[in-house]
Amino acid sequence: MHQRLSPTTILLLTIPPLMWASNAVVGRMVNQIVPPVLLNCLRWALVFVLLLPVAHRVLRPGSGMWSQWRRYLMLGLLSVGCYNALQYLALQTSTPINVTLVGSSMPVWLLALGALFFGAPVSMRQIAGAVLSIVGVLVVLCRGDLQLLQGVRLVPGDLYMLLATVAWSVYSWMLTQPKDPAHIRSDWAAFLMAQVVFGMFWAGAFAAGEQVLLDPPPTDWGWAVAATLLYVAVGPSLLAYQCWNAALRRVGPNMAGFFANLTPLFAALLSAAFLGEAPHAYHALAFALIVGGIMVSSRRGETRAVASES
Repeated sequence: MHQRLSPTTILLLTIPPLMWASNAVVGRMVNQIVPPVLLNCLRWALVFVLLLPVAHRVLRPGSGMWSQWRRYLMLGLLSVGCYNALQYLALQTSTPINVTLVGSSMPVWLLALGALFFGAPVSMRQIAGAVLSIVGVLVVLCRGDLQLLQGVRLVPGDLYMLLATVAWSVYSWMLTQPKDPAHIRSDWAAFLMAQVVFGMFWAGAFAAGEQVLLDPPPTDWGWAVAATLLYVAVGPSLLAYQCWNAALRRVGPNMAGFFANLTPLFAALLSAAFLGEAPHAYHALAFALIVGGIMVSSRRGETRAVASES
């Protein structure tokens, strides 16, 4: 049985969206001094090192991780490899507010993918909520002028974030089909380590491809890059992941989902404070539509898949 909201639970639910929003802002701040896909690769390499003291047992031959290598290879591709790299790529040409608002359309993709590929039933209330959320995303993509949809010109960042959101939705549905050894799934550090181990393969391959195919400017190694890597590894990765999973055990995904949608609000506040990118009226409209759609769709029937990291 899920617990009622307590001050501790509220804190656990608030930390992750704050961390995810700050991840978007930090990614935007350093987009000129470190290539985005390389940033993603270095981030998760550092997470691997930080996890070693508490999750090294999962690397042993008999831990059960290696027997499920195909599953963790796919989970690592969708989360560590794709979602985070695409988010940092999106921040090259889009703003943290736009990126997080597009990311807030996650329940729409969860609903569609669940119905199409996982046999999840869909109610009319959920469809109505999905329509509201889609309208909210369209408001962001056309920058508040719906007439622009007739000749919509998406910046690359918008498309990257849409792809990232779809990838994370597939990842989330995969989590609802637990095939993991019980001692791995019950231990947040071991479960994250299993994904990072295989995800680093993809992150490294994509970073190499970025260097070869895109020829990005050289990384400006210094304290700014070092501080960025430390922050995104500890805050948006380890701290957010642990708090989110602890909160889910207390209140379940429906209540947690409402707190997840604080991410665009935090992104707007942090962008104004650190980037000078003030939100516009259409951001407020889009936020209201997306959250309204999620509230409508989640009142009946629970979407089983939830995001747990960013």
